Amino acid sequence: MENQNVAPNNYGVVKNQSIVSILDWIVTFIIMILPIINIVMLFVWAFGGSVSESKANWAKARLIVWLIGTVVAIFFWSIFAAAIMSVLSNFR
Repeated sequence: MENQNVAPNNYGVVKNQSIVSILDWIVTFIIMILPIINIVMLFVWAFGGSVSESKANWAKARLIVWLIGTVVAIFFWSIFAAAIMSVLSNFR
């Protein structure tokens, strides 16, 4: 069970600073194994209001890293595809 410690920050916004238990983290990591569901749950945890601040920050960081990884992968696959097309065009 999560401890529901809620405290306002400097701007008057109330944040959930409850402690996430080990069991909650284990369930979180198991959910992250499931395709499609993991992306949906990351958005729920990152932008939902009822999740603890530490889990929300973790989910936001995970989404940012995935976005960066996707952009880098697309960039390198584009370079790879261009190189392959260049090599194949020489055989005509």
